[in-house]
Amino acid sequence: MDAGKLHGRKSEEDAIAELLAGARAGTSSSLVLRGEPGIGKTALLDHAAATAGDMRLVRGTGVESEAELPFSGLQLLLRPALGSLAALPGPQREALEAAFGLGPAAGSEPMLVGLAVLSLLAEHAGETGLLCLVDDAQWLDRASRNALLFAARRLRAEGVVMIFAARDGEGSFPAPGLPESRLSGLAPEAAAALLDRHPLTPAVRYRLLAEAGGNPLALLELPVALAAEGGSAFSPGALPLTGRLRLAFHGQVSRMPEACQSLLLVAAADETGELAVILRAAAALGAAVEDLSPAERAGLVLRGDADDTTIRFRHPLIRAAVYQRAPLGQRLAAHRALAAALGSPEHADRRAWHLASAATGADEEAAAALERTAARARERSGHEAAAAAYERAARLSAEPAARAHREALAAEAALEAGDLERARALGGRAARRLDEAPTVNARIAQVRALADFWQGSYPSAHRLLLDGAGLVHDTDPGQAAGLLIQAVHTSWYLGERQLAATLDRLAALPLDDADPLAPAGSYLAHLDRGRSERPPPLGDTLAAMRRRGGAPDQALMILCGAALALGQDADAYELAVALAAEHRARGGAGRLPTALFFMVEGEVFTGRHLDALATATEALGLARDTGQRQWVSQFSSVLAYLDAARGEEAACRRNVEEGLAGATTGGISPGAPWAHWSLGLLDLGLGRAEAALARFERLTHEPMRHHICATRSTPDLVESAVRVGAPERAAEPLARFERWAESVRQPWADALVLRCRGLLAADDQAEAFYTAALELHDQDGRALEYARTALLYGEWLRRARRKAEARGPLNEALEVFDRLGMRPWAERTRGELTAAGAQGPRPAEGVAAGLTPQELQIARLAAQGLSNRDIAAQLFLSHRTVGYHLYKTYPKLGVASRSELKDFADRLGL
Repeated sequence: MDAGKLHGRKSEEDAIAELLAGARAGTSSSLVLRGEPGIGKTALLDHAAATAGDMRLVRGTGVESEAELPFSGLQLLLRPALGSLAALPGPQREALEAAFGLGPAAGSEPMLVGLAVLSLLAEHAGETGLLCLVDDAQWLDRASRNALLFAARRLRAEGVVMIFAARDGEGSFPAPGLPESRLSGLAPEAAAALLDRHPLTPAVRYRLLAEAGGNPLALLELPVALAAEGGSAFSPGALPLTGRLRLAFHGQVSRMPEACQSLLLVAAADETGELAVILRAAAALGAAVEDLSPAERAGLVLRGDADDTTIRFRHPLIRAAVYQRAPLGQRLAAHRALAAALGSPEHADRRAWHLASAATGADEEAAAALERTAARARERSGHEAAAAAYERAARLSAEPAARAHREALAAEAALEAGDLERARALGGRAARRLDEAPTVNARIAQVRALADFWQGSYPSAHRLLLDGAGLVHDTDPGQAAGLLIQAVHTSWYLGERQLAATLDRLAALPLDDADPLAPAGSYLAHLDRGRSERPPPLGDTLAAMRRRGGAPDQALMILCGAALALGQDADAYELAVALAAEHRARGGAGRLPTALFFMVEGEVFTGRHLDALATATEALGLARDTGQRQWVSQFSSVLAYLDAARGEEAACRRNVEEGLAGATTGGISPGAPWAHWSLGLLDLGLGRAEAALARFERLTHEPMRHHICATRSTPDLVESAVRVGAPERAAEPLARFERWAESVRQPWADALVLRCRGLLAADDQAEAFYTAALELHDQDGRALEYARTALLYGEWLRRARRKAEARGPLNEALEVFDRLGMRPWAERTRGELTAAGAQGPRPAEGVAAGLTPQELQIARLAAQGLSNRDIAAQLFLSHRTVGYHLYKTYPKLGVASRSELKDFADRLGL
């Protein structure tokens, strides 16, 4: 549509002009247009295309009949950009080729396709920019929708504009995080201008304006219907505007010849617009290409823009009117004809869905075809499409066993797609049909449990996992072990008693020594606080598992968490880094946050706060982009801890609030332990020891007492108790911490025990504890813990009037606190130095202090020699965004080129 033909949309036109101007300047942006049918969304997309100038254009439309075919919408949209595929990194190119059926199924992570889309858009934008338009986005298949939204959220400096148009009330197009504009009806003046083209009496004109409510399509179409039907368009009886428009289109279709109506019905049932397929199917119903002419003359259908190989309805409501007005028998015949016309292998998925639409009862041919379609969709990471196909196949199955089997597959696919409610419902339905299949029942229990777990229903999830393990305890101990290892995770959120009971059941399994999960079970058994023997090194456990064939990622992730709980921080960090690297290489943005969480815990525990800030910030963004509330809670709370260390109270409390969100009956929010530790550390750092002690004491009770944060925060609790003059309140927690430290036998844990004893000791004994602790800290290399102990020792020396001796440890502590930006602790140390007769140096501005977490991460990778494209692949960004951040980073660091950045990497602490 020409820009001059729009009426009453000045503000929307200005907004689009601003987006296009930004793209020409190299800035990317996105926008979602929402509104009722006919409100003008498509007209605004046409306006954007007409005013894009020399920008490249890709345009697509969601197709309702293809909403269950994975990546169908994406393929139609990106067809003009496929010439840039060769420029993508190999894994991304292969994932996109597999998604589009242009290459073998790669079995890649779904988010790798989203990253490939981001890279492809950046490449295709070239120097002039790119406009990407998607109409009827509510009908995009889920795989296409997720990939496009993933790309849209990560646009920054590519010169790309993405505009989505989505209809209200039909389907859904959730796009959290993207700007939206909701279109309302035209103002009276603009609405009246649209009616000027029709000769109407004042009374009819007034009635039309009232009926249309400013809807442009209604203002254009209702006068036509009024003229054709002699006023019946305004017969008594209120109809919604959409229904009235469909009725108007219905009348136009009814005036077409019978053969034309048959051909239109086939086009409406198929909806892809492929004229060759439509004509083959229509021939079976007695219609030919010449029968299309009356509909073309009436403007009901239009030929494709580029050639005559496709047709499309002038408006989606016309298609709806054609399909809905046809009797059931005629609709079934159209779908049968289309299934027959789609006989070639490349059309197998479309054929399966038309067979299903033509079925009136159980139909094994259609069910089997849909099951094959589902399997293909799963191979291409189209899990939502796979779930829909399996579920429909189950409904068409004649045999109860086949129906239950397909429902179980549907439940698993729905879980993989993140559709938790659907997974739970399908799993429950399948479980009711499988009384004599324990292995399948156990799989279904696992699906239902994971659906419950990710929704925060920890007790229910735990029961399902235990029940599932019980079903196969004797017949398949390996499967039972997998379920119980996951139950260790669910029990972690329920309490120490539930954890111990789960570990007992895992230990009682009759596992074969050759089972790869046997070493994992033995390792996890050390989580039981009742055991005193030292756990084996995590590396030995992993080596034993590899000798037996390896283990699934889920088990490795749980071992990561267990290793941190057992004090094996270095081993846990090494495994987490390896898992994160694997997920990055596979494009596993959905699973990456789990590995990053264990990485960030390792970074916090070893005092690498700058690294932890970069890791947690990236992971929080990924968790939000992939809808993982569990990890949003966890990473928000970890960021709150880092805020607390820096004394940033407002930011800490904001992150704590998000970390504590989502708590359910019978469980805690995932981020609750970190959140309470964060608030306690904040209060302790700001001198509010009583408030801090109360926070830390909450961690000593169920259901958090066994959590890593409860253990690691014990030295903070002891310090708080001593500061308020109530050391007895630290007695039981410290005794528990000492038993734990004795069992894990790590030098840094022993050093923390010595620090606590120094705080509680009589004056003539404290020094020995502090100096022994500092010696162990020095051996272990944890600078922050050394600084915390050095501060306490310096304070003790100053109180003992040994001021000259106090200055040494206090200056050592101050250097660390300043370097980490821990302002409250640095100020406290400066105060002690002043009291000891010295002036502590003011903090020097670190060279990396002005970097954002993302800039820091990009600079670190660039300093390692990675190219912009390599960095982009690792961080799920476009290479242009990486270049943009480096361009901003260089002046902050005082370097002028990539080579200088690499040369000075050590000095910059990258």
